[in-house]
Amino acid sequence: MRVLFTVPPLAGHVNPTVAVGAELAARGHEIAWTGPASALAGLLPPSARILPAGEEAGGGYSALHERWRDLRGVGALRFLWEEALVPLARAMVPGVTRAVRAFEPDVMVADQQALAGPLVARRLGVPWATSASTSAELTSPFADFPKVGQWVADRISGLLHEFGAHHPAGGGNGGEGHPDWDPRFSDRLVLVFSTPELVGTDGDFPPHYAFVGPAFGARPTAPDFPWQRLDPDRRRVLVSLGTLNQEAGGRFYGAVLGAAERLAARVQLVLAAPAALVGAAPDHLLLQERVPQLELLPHLDAVVCHGGHNTVCEALAYGLPLVVAPIRDDQPIVAQQVVRAGAGVRVRFGRTRAEELRDALTAVLDEPGPRRSARRIQASFAAAGGAAASADRLEKLT
Repeated sequence: MRVLFTVPPLAGHVNPTVAVGAELAARGHEIAWTGPASALAGLLPPSARILPAGEEAGGGYSALHERWRDLRGVGALRFLWEEALVPLARAMVPGVTRAVRAFEPDVMVADQQALAGPLVARRLGVPWATSASTSAELTSPFADFPKVGQWVADRISGLLHEFGAHHPAGGGNGGEGHPDWDPRFSDRLVLVFSTPELVGTDGDFPPHYAFVGPAFGARPTAPDFPWQRLDPDRRRVLVSLGTLNQEAGGRFYGAVLGAAERLAARVQLVLAAPAALVGAAPDHLLLQERVPQLELLPHLDAVVCHGGHNTVCEALAYGLPLVVAPIRDDQPIVAQQVVRAGAGVRVRFGRTRAEELRDALTAVLDEPGPRRSARRIQASFAAAGGAAASADRLEKLT
């Protein structure tokens, strides 16, 4: 069969599709991606077939990031929908339409934030599945903030009306502000790259929600890393805020340096951050602007991160407990999942002091509970099947 992945120009959303695409290709299926081509070229394997869609929107993501990185809470959410997701959908629809007509896919797989995929799939009658690259939206994130939830629903409804897709295929009479379908969630297959052990579901999801666990695929060439500097006599901990959040980390990096000093006798921190933002670092702290994260994780004892879904799942896939310092968007929800599952400790990103970070690290390194819970989630990930399970479910759609 032919499978077309529709993705935004963001690494965390592209990475799972690389793994699933490789599995499908190994089974003899034909694979392609559609989205902003220049950005996707740096995120996909060199051999990947890319059908351009929304190039002008993808090229503006760096400028959007400059404005987005200092936002928090509802302000960040409004910006995400009004300045990023809805404009990206508008820009991508023509290219995705051309891609579908040229590639003639049997199945489309649309990331939750690539709303053009479902819009085009329904218009052209192509079966489609959701790639849920973060589990935050699966757990009623606005249950305590109904006005915020309604605002998001209104943005979706407006987009569907704009493209004449408000009603389900064949009719429907949903009212304004109440779309009859949600392009973030397929009614045939939702691939959730997590498991109930982390998400915390009580089994309320319908059977077409497939909890397949993380899917790890080939990444762009890994940066050089001074492996010889890893200290075998210290516990080793990675500190990473992800590539999009480094510039916002100035104050947090100060707390990291303070915690490193207080734990110097027994813990080595590997800090992924630009040296210019960190300042003078002690010799025992290993400071690198970029690290080969997947290759490094087997050599670590814990991870400190911003609560990004990919980093959290990658750490837990190796049974590593976490200290999470969420910044915005889905990160507080993912951090809550980690804490509720017992696999880590949450600290305040904007106000964390060295002592608080030291105590959190001591807890996840020395107390047995977080590591035991992380290994329980690790086992659930392994059993879920990852890319192979995803390919199995996609093959059943046709």
